[in-house]
Amino acid sequence: LISQINGADCGAVIAAPVVLGAIGFTGVGIAAGSYAASMMSAAAVANGGGVAAGSAVAVLQSVGMAGMGTAATSAVAGAGGVLTGLAALIF
Repeated sequence: LISQINGADCGAVIAAPVVLGAIGFTGVGIAAGSYAASMMSAAAVANGGGVAAGSAVAVLQSVGMAGMGTAATSAVAGAGGVLTGLAALIF
């Protein structure tokens, strides 16, 4: 699949796990005090105490813990510019 993605989008696919880890979506859970923890807190408050299945926080944590499957890799490749913009805001 990676061989079918152009250069910029390939970079986004490769950078996605690094960026997710940097903002706190790690392989062992959400890092305390991280941007991801703030997102999770806000999502829980908005949903009455829990994070909704399928929400952005839930999906990002799933990817952070398990890595990306084919569908997620394709989605990230298609949204390479958005991910690159997010990384620019964070760093």
